[in-house]
Amino acid sequence: MNLTFRQLKVFEAVARHLSYTQAAQALHLTQPAVSMQIKQLEENVGLPLFEQMGKRVYLTEAGREMHHYCRSIAAQLEEAEAVIEQLKGVQRGHLQISVATTANHFATRLLAEFVKRNEGVSFSLDVTNRKKLLNQLAENECDLVIMGRPPADMDLVAEAFMDNPLVVVAAKGHPLVGRKIQLSALQDEVFVTREQGSGTRIAMERFFREKNVQVNLEMEMTSNEAIKQAVEAGLGLGLVSIHTLELELETGRLAILDVEEFPIFRHWYVVYRKGKRLAPIAQAFRQFVHDEALLLQGAAMPNEYKKQ
Repeated sequence: MNLTFRQLKVFEAVARHLSYTQAAQALHLTQPAVSMQIKQLEENVGLPLFEQMGKRVYLTEAGREMHHYCRSIAAQLEEAEAVIEQLKGVQRGHLQISVATTANHFATRLLAEFVKRNEGVSFSLDVTNRKKLLNQLAENECDLVIMGRPPADMDLVAEAFMDNPLVVVAAKGHPLVGRKIQLSALQDEVFVTREQGSGTRIAMERFFREKNVQVNLEMEMTSNEAIKQAVEAGLGLGLVSIHTLELELETGRLAILDVEEFPIFRHWYVVYRKGKRLAPIAQAFRQFVHDEALLLQGAAMPNEYKKQ
C-alpha cells in the first residue's frame, strides 16, 4: 500500500469523530478535501473504510483494522518526537493529563504550580470518571492519569504518591454529628453514593461487605459535588475523599462523622501505560507530583486523617 501520513491523519480524524464535517473542522480543512483524502486512501487500500447509513458514518471491518494501526503509528511518531526532544535537551512541551473527578481539586493546584515553575509549558486537562480514565489509558490517549488504584489486570504502571482518606459526612444539623458512632449504627442510614464502577463506590462496598454491615445505597450521583449538595440538603450521609471537602469544612456546611474504623485509607496514583516512553515534560511532571503533592496538601489536612 502506498499511503501518506496526510491520508492517515485525515482518516484518523474521521474515524475518531465518525463525521467528515467534524474531522474537517478539527483539521482546519474543507469537507471536500477530507472526502478526497479518504477516497484516495480507500483506493490505495482496495477496500471501503467507511459506510454511510442515513446521516451517520460507520467504520467498516477494514476501517476498524486501519484505525487500530493508525493509533499505533501515531503513538510511535509521538514517542519518536519525545526521544528527539529529549536528545535536544528541550524542557518545554505540552502535557495531556486526565484526572479523576475526585482528584480535580488538588490536581489543578499541582498543575498550576508546575506551570508556574516551568515557563513555556502548556497542558490539556480532562476531568472525568474512572471508566473513561481506564479507556483513555487503554487507548494511550493521554500522557499521565491521576486516579485511585487501577485494575491489576491492565498493562499499566501505577505509582502511589499520596494518601486518600475516605470519610463519612453529614449535614451540620444531623443527629450523628459530634457523637462517636459504631459501624452498626450506619445500617439505619441512607447513603448518597457515586455510580457503580467508581473508585469510591468500589472501596465503600468492599469495606462494608468485609465488615458485614448492610447500608442503604439507594441514591446514586455521578459527581462528588452532587453528593455533597445532596448531603447538605439532608438526603442522607455521604462517603467522600477528604480532598474534596476543603470549602465545606471551612464554611461548616458539612461535618465529618466520628465513625468507628474510619477513615478508609486509599491512595492516589500517577498512572501511565507500561512501556510508554514519557516525554521529558511528562517525566518532569510525574516527578513533581511525587515531590510536591504531600507538601502542597499536607498542611491543609488534619493530623487524624494522615496515615501514621
